[in-house]
Amino acid sequence: MKLICQSVLPEDMRVERALPGVQPLKMADWLHVDDVYAAQMNERLRLMETRRGAVCAQMECAEEACHEAKDLVVEYARKKDGFSHEPTEMWCPDGRVVSLTDDPLIVMGALVQEDMCILQKPNCKDEHILSAAILCFPSLWTLSEKLGHPMGRIHAPVDEYNADIARRVQRLCDGVKVGRPLWRFNYGHAGPELFQPRSEKDFSHDPVQGVVKYQRAERQSLIRLPKSDAILFSIHTYVVTPEAVG
Repeated sequence: MKLICQSVLPEDMRVERALPGVQPLKMADWLHVDDVYAAQMNERLRLMETRRGAVCAQMECAEEACHEAKDLVVEYARKKDGFSHEPTEMWCPDGRVVSLTDDPLIVMGALVQEDMCILQKPNCKDEHILSAAILCFPSLWTLSEKLGHPMGRIHAPVDEYNADIARRVQRLCDGVKVGRPLWRFNYGHAGPELFQPRSEKDFSHDPVQGVVKYQRAERQSLIRLPKSDAILFSIHTYVVTPEAVG
């Protein structure tokens, strides 16, 4: 296994905050291009080629939202250093050229380090469901087991995710407004490997044993898409040594 580790965790992810730790997001700070962009993107491309069915999935109801999400990613990626684009192609910081006419989930997966999940709230339902995702770097969960399920069901294996937290999370999703995106971060101990799916039947609550050599962290953002009314939930994965956390 080749380790891909950032040299440092962003400063605003080194301050402990009370759960759920949600903060307003400036869209200019949404997409991160860090020191392992090329390495993470190479791994993403490998997974999309060799494990496409495991990292990419979409329900029919998410078609409009996926296209809208792709357009948003393209809009903000081109404002970052190292990106440039014409109507049907984008040049990336690592020198690659990505066609913008491919499947929207694949386009997003090939452009940026963030995984992208689409959350939608069906009519007459109480919770948002996961309706689509490009998820190359799962942290102990499997996309195929979660697609189409509501948030409470998705988090069922997590003991701490009780009915009260489920209500709070749903209120948070309902409260995400157009033009007022939010972000949060969390720490995990899944280990340094980026692609770590785990089936629900194999879910373990055992604590990590021994010395933690690497810290995994996720920068998560929630953005309301105005046309489809879906939520774009993005995840930027960091793997650093404990010293880099500060």
